[in-house]
Amino acid sequence: MSISTVETVARGRGRRARRRHTVVGLLAALIVLGFALTLMVGQTFYPPGDVARVVLGQDVPGASFTVGRLRLPRAVLAITAGACFGMAGVTFQTMLRNPLASPDIIGISAGAGAAATFAIVVLSLDRTGVSVFAIVAGLGVALLVYALSYKSGVSGTRLILIGIGVAAMLNSITSYILDRAATWDLQEAMRWLTGSLNGTSWNATLPVVAALAVLAPVLLGLSGNLSALQLGDDTASALGVRVDRTRLLAIVGAVGLIAFATAAAGPIAFVAFLSGPIAARLVGSDGSLLVPSALVGALLVLVADFCGQFAFGTRFPVGVVTGVLGAPYLVYLIVRTNRVGGSL
Repeated sequence: MSISTVETVARGRGRRARRRHTVVGLLAALIVLGFALTLMVGQTFYPPGDVARVVLGQDVPGASFTVGRLRLPRAVLAITAGACFGMAGVTFQTMLRNPLASPDIIGISAGAGAAATFAIVVLSLDRTGVSVFAIVAGLGVALLVYALSYKSGVSGTRLILIGIGVAAMLNSITSYILDRAATWDLQEAMRWLTGSLNGTSWNATLPVVAALAVLAPVLLGLSGNLSALQLGDDTASALGVRVDRTRLLAIVGAVGLIAFATAAAGPIAFVAFLSGPIAARLVGSDGSLLVPSALVGALLVLVADFCGQFAFGTRFPVGVVTGVLGAPYLVYLIVRTNRVGGSL
């Protein structure tokens, strides 16, 4: 390789690295700005000084309750749940080399939703009990889909198709339970299934923060192996990657993030599905997309929740806003894949 070629490659890598750092920094800055606006803006506006004092633990009449107990846990949950959805979604998409391989599509969210509906309508459990049911069901459905799709390894297409089938069955169970629910239970179940941050408290937020703190480093530690899996199982094995072990650890870590976020905020539609492709467009496809996707997911949920509260004539749950964004992209992706003759 000539010196000029080496210099060209080095300059290209430098440009890509600068682009990545710039985009990551910009996303982080936008999250901070959105976080600040979420704490300040509402039926009562609180100036930045009052908000800062509340965040630092000082007592500010009026603001301590509104900001400290209502807006702050909601904003923190929006950021952490969005980061969980974004990181988990791109993990599946990278690992299975398919943009449709997100928890929204392959049944994990449907499993958590069916379990939560059963817990609300049939068992009449409180929010903690519903969360436990959703977490366990999400993990269980993921392992079931993985086991059913395993045949001398896991094929991404096979896992997606089995996941879609399992999701359809679980959605039927959810519909059956809702059809027989009392009015109050129906309202509560639908609020949860839509994906909402209304009524959030620290009791719901802190488990998501803890899950992100524990599981995100696990996935980041697997980022190199996940990138190798994009080259195919045989190539990854030749590079020294333990394919089945990496895939199983990645699934457990990603499903854990999804389960805890879903248990707290409901299955917020399409955040896991959209975050990876948006991050790839912003930073490029070179390198790991875990951190950029987590930031995109956090920003999506934060902005969607803010818009759902104040941008329309009435208030909408955050899942309604993200659903409006995600559904057209899903249709576009399927149509584009069909036109170019690719396979799902």
